[in-house]
Amino acid sequence: MPILEPNTLDFISHSEAQTRRLGARLAAYLNPGDVLALVGDLGSGKTRWIQGVCAGLGVTDPVVSPTFTLVNEYRGLYPVYHIDLYRLADAAETITFGLEDYLYGSGITMIEWADRAKNLLPSEHLTVELYHLEETKRRVVLRPHSQRFLALLEAFKQATFAQQR
Repeated sequence: MPILEPNTLDFISHSEAQTRRLGARLAAYLNPGDVLALVGDLGSGKTRWIQGVCAGLGVTDPVVSPTFTLVNEYRGLYPVYHIDLYRLADAAETITFGLEDYLYGSGITMIEWADRAKNLLPSEHLTVELYHLEETKRRVVLRPHSQRFLALLEAFKQATFAQQR
């Protein structure tokens, strides 16, 4: 996969703290109904990214991966639904616990291991891919799926990475 692709944002995070900070900055652009699909191997930083987004949305509860409960709900600026599909065997199991209720709800939905339910994701969502490079370095690729997320990504990129004059 090429490093630079049109309509994506591809960058390196150098620490867990930076991954959380970048997630927190993205939170400023999210609205109720938005879905973030997180993809990456174990230890790639998915939960750290979600912790950052939650912090940016004013969530004060501890944010931990809901590996055994499947869904954690948090209260912040908006309701936040943190879903972890790691333990599910296939997409059919996602239907049995009501994934679609969260995907089309009034909160912000973030799904770890979203590739396990990619056919169930709404057409409008933002994919967050995380790749383990070194002990503390992660490659992060943000992929918009809709004009709304393309505009969101452009605004986020300008605010976060553009040089200030």
